[in-house]
Amino acid sequence: MSTMPSRSLQGDLRDLALVAGGAIPGALLRWQLEADVVANMLGCLLLGVVLAQATRRKRLMLWAGIGFCGSLTTFCTWMLDLTRALQAGKPGESALLLLASLAGGVALVALGHTIGMLLSHRLRARAAMPKKQ
Repeated sequence: MSTMPSRSLQGDLRDLALVAGGAIPGALLRWQLEADVVANMLGCLLLGVVLAQATRRKRLMLWAGIGFCGSLTTFCTWMLDLTRALQAGKPGESALLLLASLAGGVALVALGHTIGMLLSHRLRARAAMPKKQ
């Protein structure tokens, strides 16, 4: 009987390593930013760029999309900020945070996706250009 992991297990372990490898720098950046809204909005923009590339690059999506951006942005911290604002008797601030985060997040994912598509097209066009001799 072989002691080597199955191909499926090897693939799963590789995928897990990619996610973990992206999560560490994402968490470190979030810690350094000290501003949850900024971290979440930056993560949304970067996720949009990654999504534009992800159809062709599974490893990029695992490392950057799920690992890095997933670690940079957190739902629970956002909910904690909303709850704290409500508990402090600031329903307006809470509502503003909710709306700005949702609208800003969606807008920044869309903007990031557009940027990613433009970058992808430029890189493909550059690769297709004949090389100068």
